[in-house]
Amino acid sequence: MTSVEPAVVDTAVLPAPVSPAGTLDARAVSAWFGPRKVLEQVSLTMPAGAVTALIGPSGCGKSTFLRILNRMHELIPGASLAGEVMLDGGDIYAPERRLTAARRDIGMVFQKPNPFPAMSIYDNVVAGLKLTGIRATRAEKDHLVEECLTKAGLWREVADRLRQPGGALSGGQQQRLCIARSLAVRPKVLLMDEPCSALDPTSTRRIEQTIRELVHEVTIVIVTHNMQQAQRVSDHCAFFLAEQGTPGAIVEHGPTGAMFATPLDQRTSDYVNGRFG
Repeated sequence: MTSVEPAVVDTAVLPAPVSPAGTLDARAVSAWFGPRKVLEQVSLTMPAGAVTALIGPSGCGKSTFLRILNRMHELIPGASLAGEVMLDGGDIYAPERRLTAARRDIGMVFQKPNPFPAMSIYDNVVAGLKLTGIRATRAEKDHLVEECLTKAGLWREVADRLRQPGGALSGGQQQRLCIARSLAVRPKVLLMDEPCSALDPTSTRRIEQTIRELVHEVTIVIVTHNMQQAQRVSDHCAFFLAEQGTPGAIVEHGPTGAMFATPLDQRTSDYVNGRFG
């Protein structure tokens, strides 16, 4: 298991309000859990300023691939990988690149909302600054909290109770708080692992609206099992499949409209039309 770096690293000044979205490029990525190979030679470019949806049945490696994109896979005991993950041409797995730097550039929102429950809404948003070693004045933090909660579509709902615990919010609000927390360190890429799967339709709609509003400033990669959601929010799709015990691989990828209307592979057509999966 790879050792975890200290929580506080060399400090940096809070970046400018808008970080340019980054292009993420996975090159021949394979992955193992112990001796079991779970991904086979996955190559995918996730363009800057666009939403890329990863679709496919359960167990085909989508979430594993997502974790590889921000260096979470290497922290799992017995896990290993091969290949490269490039962000704007730089290898995020390069020996000289700090884990915390990769996490700052490539944020993650999980399937289940995970705010720090006893920490206030305000402190939840700015928590990432300390973890990534970013310095900010109190005025900068105040502005950052309002900015990020606004971008996450939550400011109007919580502006008068910022000192209340984040764990007291509803599930949908907690997920938007997690999005705000991720945005606070100015990532170039935001990864989302089924962010709406545990939410009601109203909360899902708000999250989807937030995704579309954010994409002009941050690249988004989302895992979803909801084909309608993939069509609504994504610009590009990649269809993963693991057949008959083989490792997961990409069957087809391309613009979302084409993937759903005129897929090139019959397996893609069968999946997006609900005939399996």
